[in-house]
This record gives sequence, C-alpha cells and structure tokens, in this order.
Amino acid sequence: MTVDTDSAQGTDGAPGEAVAAAEPGTATSRLARVPVLGRITRWKRWARLVALVGVAGPGLVAANAGNDAAGIATYASAGSQYVYGTLFFMVLVTIALVLVQEMAVRLGAFTGKGLGALIREQFSLRATGLALGCLLLANTGLVVSEFAGIGAGFELLGVPKWAIIPPAALLLWGLVLFGSYRYAERIFLVMSLVFFAYPIAMIMGKPHWGDVGKNLVIPHLDGSKDFILLAVALIGTTVSPYMQFYAAAGVVDRGTRTIDYPLIRADAMIGAIFACVISLTIIIATATTIGGTGPLNSAADAAKALEPVAGQSAELLFALGLIGASALAGAVVPLSASYAIGEAAGVERSVSRSFRDAPFFLTLFTVQIALGAVVAMTPIDVIQLLIGTQVLQGLITPVVLVYLLILTNRRSLLGDHANSRGFRIVATIVVVGVATMSTILLVDTVLGWFGLG
Repeated sequence: MTVDTDSAQGTDGAPGEAVAAAEPGTATSRLARVPVLGRITRWKRWARLVALVGVAGPGLVAANAGNDAAGIATYASAGSQYVYGTLFFMVLVTIALVLVQEMAVRLGAFTGKGLGALIREQFSLRATGLALGCLLLANTGLVVSEFAGIGAGFELLGVPKWAIIPPAALLLWGLVLFGSYRYAERIFLVMSLVFFAYPIAMIMGKPHWGDVGKNLVIPHLDGSKDFILLAVALIGTTVSPYMQFYAAAGVVDRGTRTIDYPLIRADAMIGAIFACVISLTIIIATATTIGGTGPLNSAADAAKALEPVAGQSAELLFALGLIGASALAGAVVPLSASYAIGEAAGVERSVSRSFRDAPFFLTLFTVQIALGAVVAMTPIDVIQLLIGTQVLQGLITPVVLVYLLILTNRRSLLGDHANSRGFRIVATIVVVGVATMSTILLVDTVLGWFGLG
C-alpha cells in the first residue's frame, strides 16, 4: 500500500484534501492523515514499510497457527522419507494455497458473509448438507490429531497420553466455555513459536543447497502409492478445508469494508506464502538430519531435526512446541466448524451464551472435543494417526474447493470482483489437480481392500 504523491495533495497542492477523500478508519485514511508523506518523497519508503508490516501481522499469526502437530509430522515425514523429493510439489501447493486463500477472503470482503452462509444461500439443502458434513468430518479428524499431538508431546516428557489427554480436553473445553481461553491462547501461541527454530535448524544443518535448488524447480515423479498418499496429506495439511471457512469469516468478523480489500488480499497472500516457506524449512531440516531413513516412527524422530539448534535438548524443545501448537489449534478447529455450521443453520452461535441459549452450537463444540480426545487415546501409532488425519483432509479438500470456485465464479454474487477468465482457468486447474490426486488415492485404497491394488 502506497500513497501517491499527487493524489495525496489537493488540486492546489494542499495536503489536507486527501484526508477528506479517504474513508475514516481505513488504512488509506490512516496514512493520508500524515501530510508529510505527500510532500517529502524520502518518507514514502518508510510509509510502504509500515504499511507492509501492518498487513503482514495477521497473516503471520494465521500461518503460525497452521503449523500444528499433524502439519509438523507430515512435513517431517516428507523429509525423512523422500529427502528433498517433495520440494517441487510443495511449490505447487504454495501456489494453490495463495489462490484458494485469496478467493476465500474476496468472498468475505465483497459479500459481508461467511462461506457457510453463502453455501446455504446459493446451493440446495442437500448440497449444503454435503459441504458442511465434509467440514465437520475433516475438522473432527483435525481435533483428533491435536489431542494426539498433546499426548505425543507429553510422552516425550515422560507422561503417558492416557494420563494427560482427558484433563487436557476438559481444560480446553472449560477455558473456551468459561471465557478464560483468551489468556491461555497467548501462552500456547508463545510455546508454538518454538517451531520457528526450523529455519535456523535448516541453515545450521548445512543441507546440500545444490540438491535443494534442483528439487525446488525440477519435478520429482513418483507414481507409488506411498508418494501419492503423502502428497495428498501435504495438500490436506496445507490447504485445509476449515481454513477457507475461517478466512472468509475472519474478514467478516473484522468488519472490513471493500475499500480495504487490497490490504486483505495482501494479508492472505503473505500469510499463505509464509506458511509454506516454514513448511519447506521443516522438510529441508528433517531431510538434512534423517533424510532417506524412511517414514517417521515417533515424535522423537521428528525432534531430531532440531538437534543442530538445541543439541541434547531437541526433544524438550520439540515437545514444548508440539504441546503449544496442538493446544492452540485444539480449541480453534472445533470452534471454526461450530461457527460455520451454526452460521449455515442460522442458529445462535457464541461461546458467551449458555447451553440453553445456544444448545446446537455448544453441543457441536463439546462433541468434537470429546470424540477427538477419545480417538486420540486409542493404541494407534501416533505418527500414522497424525498423517492419516491429513490424508482425510486431502480427500475432503477438493469438495470444499469446488464450492469455493463456483461461488467466486458467479458474477451475480461478486459482480466485477468475480474470477476473471484467466484466474478461473488457473483455479480450475488447481481444483482438478487436487481432485485427481485424491481420486487416485481413494480408488487405489478401495481396490486394495479387495486385493486388486
């Protein structure tokens, strides 16, 4: 966001007229109130920098929240299993995430409604039920992975998961429903910042930069079921269905006006790119330390990527980050599904309400927490469970993307802000590509049940 020197001044060169032209409360008006920007050219660089920092803030927070337990396990497994072989694929996933997030925030900005409400208004009852059913299934899988992450983190500290998951579920449920989660969320967010050590670990691990660069630009072709399964998991953990609902709703909840759309768009794109850059550093850091050893066997294996930074304390550092990121998402994910479904159903939805005032919303939230905790305590290998939930996300993602693409294509809904012809073609290729990979995996899996795979 920049301020044009000529437009910042009036016709007679007075700087004050631009202020009157800007809408109050927007980023444009905040910059326009500083008349020196219109008169002294050298300050324009600082104005651009300040605007960029202001835009990037929410995007960076959202990106960090997306690096949860299942995401870390999936990216680390990609590095340990295929070394640098998934890097080019992650570049494609980055492009897909940027496009998808931009469509989601554009819907929220120019309609003033969340994705759940738009699906209810624009589609039939059955189609709405399918979309929301997929979201609920995907989010419940994510909740399972978050509690599995909490359990795995404490097991690294010597505490069995059966002793920690039930009280953790009860604590998160109580914090959200009784209004204290805002303070706990800050603690969890700080703990999850541990994973920002991955870029440092990547550099200190001294990877073979020539191989890294080659794999970033040259496709690695592997038609094996294991590679396709991991690729679908990478899609699911990066382009997660609930994030599209969250992105659109976040724009609406902030009361953003259409004039702020350039900032909203930049926020979404910066957040998406930053999230994928962190994901790439996790893959590279893990590939450098344990690459080529096959699939991850435990959380302790994933922690080895942090040894260049933390040495013998790598497991402790990884455990703290895993617990913080999982607890942070463990409340946000079920809430996002409850809000989206409550929005589509047109019922009361607020954590500040009692069960009597918002029975559907609070019951849905409670059931997701309870079910996630119960499944996470089953004797399933935690790494397989974490990656498996992301495969589920990847299978459901194309369903949600089809709704998103159809909505953003409709000029009756967005007018001149609907997808352009070029954007529509690229977005369609993305959706078809994701759907094709998910279909191949699904068909191969079903055939395997009958001994035909």
